[in-house]
Amino acid sequence: MRSVVEELKQEYGERLRAEPGYPDQLVVSVAIDDVPAVAATLREWHGARLVTVFAEDRVAPEGAFYNYYVFERAGDPCYLVVRGRIPAEDPRFPSLASTLPAVNWEEREIQDWFGIEAEGHPNPRRVALHDHWPDVHPLRKDFSLNTVLPPFEGERHVYRPTLGEGVFQIPVGPVHAGIIEPGHFNFAVAGEPILYLQLRMFYKHKGIEKLFEGMPAARGVYLAESVSGDSAFSHGTGFCQAVEKASGLEVPFRAQVMRTILLELERIYNHVADIGAIAMDVGFVIANAHAARVREMLLALNEELTGSRLLRGMVCIGGVRRDWAGGPGKALGQTLETVEREFRDLVQLIQSSDSTRDRLERTGILRPEKAAALGIVGVGGRASGVDRDVRRDHPYAAYGNLTWRIPVYSEGDVQRRMQVRIDEVRESFGMIRDAAANLPAGEHRTPARPMEPGRCALSAVEGWRGEILYWLRAGAAGRLERCKVKDPSLNNWPALVEAVEGNIIADFPAINKSFNLSYSGTDR
Repeated sequence: MRSVVEELKQEYGERLRAEPGYPDQLVVSVAIDDVPAVAATLREWHGARLVTVFAEDRVAPEGAFYNYYVFERAGDPCYLVVRGRIPAEDPRFPSLASTLPAVNWEEREIQDWFGIEAEGHPNPRRVALHDHWPDVHPLRKDFSLNTVLPPFEGERHVYRPTLGEGVFQIPVGPVHAGIIEPGHFNFAVAGEPILYLQLRMFYKHKGIEKLFEGMPAARGVYLAESVSGDSAFSHGTGFCQAVEKASGLEVPFRAQVMRTILLELERIYNHVADIGAIAMDVGFVIANAHAARVREMLLALNEELTGSRLLRGMVCIGGVRRDWAGGPGKALGQTLETVEREFRDLVQLIQSSDSTRDRLERTGILRPEKAAALGIVGVGGRASGVDRDVRRDHPYAAYGNLTWRIPVYSEGDVQRRMQVRIDEVRESFGMIRDAAANLPAGEHRTPARPMEPGRCALSAVEGWRGEILYWLRAGAAGRLERCKVKDPSLNNWPALVEAVEGNIIADFPAINKSFNLSYSGTDR
């Protein structure tokens, strides 16, 4: 990225200014009106991908808002953060969504939360704050966390009407029969085939990014773990890495290896559950029961290693909260051997069922070109030809010391999304064995130290669903001034809309489960 920045400097001259960064994160400032041209140059001439866009309120100290555009490119471990200043007296920025559908929701979030207009956005309707919310912008600094909002009034969300003889709407949600969080699926069907799906999220927006403001960094770990409960360790690690970078803190290698093992255990127990649930959604109940039994073995192991079945409360700033000695380390090897054997039986059971394969193959296809345009990450992306994985592309923890295969398929159907999970579980077994065999002696944590006020840092983790991002600005007295969170589900919900089109209603549960996206991570 350094050579890219030098080229940009030659093109934009004094309009582009380099800011303090890190070896793996370069920061440049440009005029907000230059962002579309800079983004086009990075994408078209350097093959860069726009990872995320988010905003920050700096009106009090600087009289401006800022938009941050994070770019990466294949084979380069360094991120490029492009920072665009938006005058407080004229809060608007040029939208990129018409050419980059991947930022559709993120730009609309900026409008909702900060009141900064995305000029030229193809669909500027509210997304994070629903239509009947009062006219407030909660992530502005002058909006108090204790604000009591007036009663919500006005028209609720109006869905696209169904047109044509024999075409009907089928509303599903936002309250569901299962123990899941709310989301609304509005289908238009002609008989059994789905013509299109309209999606509505953010029914349980938790205001997590607002809660981070002014919070001591040490307490922020627990809040990060609550973004999406089944990814608690991944989110906690992402947050801790950002604080550690901003603090200049060196994490002991023993702690890095332990984090790696726990991240992979989180991946395995969730993938095993999803493999069983996909089978369940096409009527293969026995396979789901077998998967639930294997998952329970893993959750019991998690509890023995960390005290938490879902790995909460283990990661901390500077390392991990408790060390492994004797019993837990031995239990890891013994349980893993049993789980690996049981997992082979589970996969063999599913693959021996022709009726299951018939329901999963060529169902819910997300074509590679759509996946790339929407910026799909994680399992959904790798099943549709997107060869991307933060563990390899931006190594963290102890991943730089391990070797593994990243499964990538191009068919993009439910069968391949299940197969990616199967392959990743197999790879994770090997990674955990290698990491455990080379677990070094030494400290399991380094004492935390204050971040320098104003310091910013970006952190990325490959959660079991995909890419998780944290960006923060340090405030005074070790507190947080701003913390941006991006869960992979924010990228991937639009993929579900594309994947269900043309399929029958009866296949929707399996298609939905094959992505298994987080309402909580989206409604952060």
